[in-house]
Amino acid sequence: MKNLTKEKIERFYIKDKKSVADIAKIFKCSETGINYWFEKYNIPKRTISEAIYVKCNPEGDPFKVFLPKNVEDAKLFGLGIGLYWGEGNKANKNTVKLGNSDPALMRVFIEFLIKFFNVDKEDLRFHLHVFTDIDLDEAYKYWIEKLKIKKIQFYKPTVTITGKLGTYRNKSKYGVLSVYYANTKLRNILVNLLPM
Repeated sequence: MKNLTKEKIERFYIKDKKSVADIAKIFKCSETGINYWFEKYNIPKRTISEAIYVKCNPEGDPFKVFLPKNVEDAKLFGLGIGLYWGEGNKANKNTVKLGNSDPALMRVFIEFLIKFFNVDKEDLRFHLHVFTDIDLDEAYKYWIEKLKIKKIQFYKPTVTITGKLGTYRNKSKYGVLSVYYANTKLRNILVNLLPM
């Protein structure tokens, strides 16, 4: 392993995103031997969560961050951050999640994710929460048409037994929809953008 230079390790580990196990196979040695060179060259290693993220995304991050370039962009960016701050679930450490009964609000948030974070709309997942007196097929049809999404993107719905009629029930004739995007890095970026 005399030919195992710092430059080679950095190329395989940092540039090519190979794991210690991958590098050990390339150089036909043990992982312990590779770890020795990491220590010798003072090369910081990825955390377990970072290593898993790299392994699950071999082509790099599935999204890129684009900052607003004009007033219209800034307006959408501000709306998206505000919606996540007010309606989003910040407790989930691995997923961007936001729920509401207003399709216009949901459209704005989805557009925000697509425009500024390069999220593929087909990677979004949805969860529908309805009452027992709501026609589930009609609710699905409503959200699919309003958001231009596919039924295959939906998780199994939650159906709650209808209680007393109230103003909230009137507002959620088609249930409450939650949008999910499973990406820890994006979730952390959004939380760090919040004015807390």
